[in-house]
Amino acid sequence: MSAATDNKIVARWRLILGQSAEKQLASCAGGESVGLTEEERIMDRALADIYDETSDGTDGGSGPASGGKGAGTGKSAPRLSKWLGDVRSFFPEDVVSIIQNDAMERKGWKQLLFEPEVLATVKPDIQLVGTLLSLKGKIPEKTKDTARMLVQAVVDDLAKRLESDLRRAVTGALNRRRHSPLPSLSGIDWKRTIRRNMKHYDARRRQIVPEKFYYFDRMRRGKEWTVIVDIDQSGSMADSIVWASVVGSIFASMPSLGTRVVAFDTAVVDLTEQCANDPVDMLFGIQLGGGTDINKSVAYCEQFIEEPKKTLFIIVSDLYEGGNRGALVRRMRELREAGVKTMCLLALSDQGQPYYDEQLAKSLSNDGTPCFACTPALLPELVEGALKGQDLSELAKRVATKKQ
Repeated sequence: MSAATDNKIVARWRLILGQSAEKQLASCAGGESVGLTEEERIMDRALADIYDETSDGTDGGSGPASGGKGAGTGKSAPRLSKWLGDVRSFFPEDVVSIIQNDAMERKGWKQLLFEPEVLATVKPDIQLVGTLLSLKGKIPEKTKDTARMLVQAVVDDLAKRLESDLRRAVTGALNRRRHSPLPSLSGIDWKRTIRRNMKHYDARRRQIVPEKFYYFDRMRRGKEWTVIVDIDQSGSMADSIVWASVVGSIFASMPSLGTRVVAFDTAVVDLTEQCANDPVDMLFGIQLGGGTDINKSVAYCEQFIEEPKKTLFIIVSDLYEGGNRGALVRRMRELREAGVKTMCLLALSDQGQPYYDEQLAKSLSNDGTPCFACTPALLPELVEGALKGQDLSELAKRVATKKQ
């Protein structure tokens, strides 16, 4: 191995381990100090501001001061803007998101997001949207437009990733005639067909022999399914809330679906209109945190179920129920027995295994409402299967297998 390669390896370990490992690494390199390029020094300062416990943010670095109480909003803002610029310049996009979120959690500089010049330099991502939603009541007027643009950028990106697959799934499930040379039996207008073919009654066989079948006009039939998305506003559900709002807005834009979007904590709010018009408005209508009464929200949603066998009811929740757990299980059972397709998404995100109430999830699953985490990429398959009448428990198992 060449000396140049050795130096690169040592320099990389120096960036990973921080300044405290300088002496140990130097001894490994034969007593010579670890040489960093100018670019690596900038990267080192940016990382030290967040991960080096010995750094107080005043050693010439560009980042925020250590500790939540030290993060102000005045002169720190320009320095943080420079730090964000360094991070975005020298690290890959996925790493930038991790560093940003670690900075907010470890160094307590959420308040600095209230400065427009800082917010404008942050990389938009779903975790940052969750943070802004949790702070939205405190965001000053001067920053609201910038915050909205950031949230809009994330929503547009998520919709772009999901919309075509979700539309294809719904269309494929509802317009099954495309997959068969024969018209769909479910589309026959039997009353009109019988009336028009009475003259073809065969007295000997005592039955009508239709010469022609008549079908309902697909557009005239209007909404073929009702989809209800019931979203838990708990703080732990931030990523799922963002995805669910995007999914709800896509559903709402499909003429064949009647869509209702509801959010709940201990109160219930109907966000259908905001979701259909502008999912960003809907997100700013979300109030993260507070208690949880899932049973109350399900009771509220029952009013939207007109044809149970043509209704898909999706709860997005970690199931930490503060209301009546027994009543919730019974209510979900009654919906399912009436013909409603019910499911609970413990998480709708690309993150790892969620925390959830395992006992309640097991009770609901045993009772016929599958409870599982789902990545957004697998949601279209799940929705298509549900609309086609497939067994949701089996679908959930397939989704869980693919997620692993």
